[in-house]
Amino acid sequence: MLARNDPSLAMPQVAGGLAVVVFIFTLLAFVVESQLTQYVQTNLQYRHPFFLFYIVHSTFSLIFPLHLLYLKATTQHSVASLLKGLSIAITKHLTPRNAPQPHRFPRAAFTKLVSLMTIGVTYPGLLWFAAVSLASVGDVTAIWNTNAFFAYLISVRLFKLKWEVRKLIAVSLATLGTIAVVYGGASASEADPKPASASPHDVVTSTTFKPSAPLLGNLLTLIASFGYGLYQVLYKIYAALPTDPEVTSDSLYRQLSEDDAEPEETEMGANEHASLSGEEDAVYPPPFGLHPNLLTSVIGLCTFFVLWIPLPILHMTGLEPFALPPNMHTALSIFGIAFGGMVFNAGFMVLLGVWGPIITSVGNLLTIVLMLISDIIFGSGLESITLWSLLGSGVIVVAFGILAYDMFTKGR
Repeated sequence: MLARNDPSLAMPQVAGGLAVVVFIFTLLAFVVESQLTQYVQTNLQYRHPFFLFYIVHSTFSLIFPLHLLYLKATTQHSVASLLKGLSIAITKHLTPRNAPQPHRFPRAAFTKLVSLMTIGVTYPGLLWFAAVSLASVGDVTAIWNTNAFFAYLISVRLFKLKWEVRKLIAVSLATLGTIAVVYGGASASEADPKPASASPHDVVTSTTFKPSAPLLGNLLTLIASFGYGLYQVLYKIYAALPTDPEVTSDSLYRQLSEDDAEPEETEMGANEHASLSGEEDAVYPPPFGLHPNLLTSVIGLCTFFVLWIPLPILHMTGLEPFALPPNMHTALSIFGIAFGGMVFNAGFMVLLGVWGPIITSVGNLLTIVLMLISDIIFGSGLESITLWSLLGSGVIVVAFGILAYDMFTKGR
């Protein structure tokens, strides 16, 4: 028999408690990643940003095997049945609606999808690294975090929808709150420059860096921010499975789902599902988070096999001489960065499917608040607090609260 999850039971859990748990771990993982990155770059003097970028993104490949092991240990499902159900879901999702009933896994379409996703994840980060060396880090950070606004703008324009006042207010408040934290901290501190490999979301408290090409750097960041917002929206449309809660609960994505789905496809029975794979013991729909974790892992594999190519080029040109960690302490710290990055990005991909790009990108700005708290506890103490940082942090929290309330009221 085809092992099916009961949507009536799974939906409240996915849209509620389980997603919130993923969200909390995602935020905490980001703080760990950022703090360790700063520690490795400053205290340990290991300044190899592209190599760290390569290590962290390659580590993404581990999340799917770890998820399979977790499901194997905590459920009665076999790995084979989990993979079969995942194959059915992907086959249905990527097969054109006017094609005959699919029987084979769409390898070409899947390869194209993950290749584009790898580019979509990689190029904004690389543009950000380039921009940091050209423009003020405060400008770069503030511009980058406008991706929440771009995600909403792209969603509205793409679907030709009317502006929703609450969402527009929320993303605008989040952007203004970020600017307040960034520039409020910069004006109140003359700390050392932020490490070149720190995350785009880190709180910036430095004005000592003298930009060499601020206009170009800001332009690169704007392109990266827009691209990251576009990536989030396109992921929700083309990569996330239609069984994700928001596809059926949010009109923004329900419209696309209804346009793309065949009438008979929405009423497909168990026998038709089983015929896709030729087996009857598949777990369908896939368990929560398994599909986005598969995509995250494949992105990690693409990074591992492709993005090593710039390393010798950077070494030969002297832009970033290659060097392994000099001692075990540094190596363990880099392992902590990679683990934090893996958990953060895996959680981010899961939440993009469940909550969509708007609330996820605004919720991601809460990392700015957590970084401020972390700096107070582990960094410069109460000196990290300024009126603008408190005001900006409060505005970001309020913006996320507005979107959370909006999602909750729609889901009732």
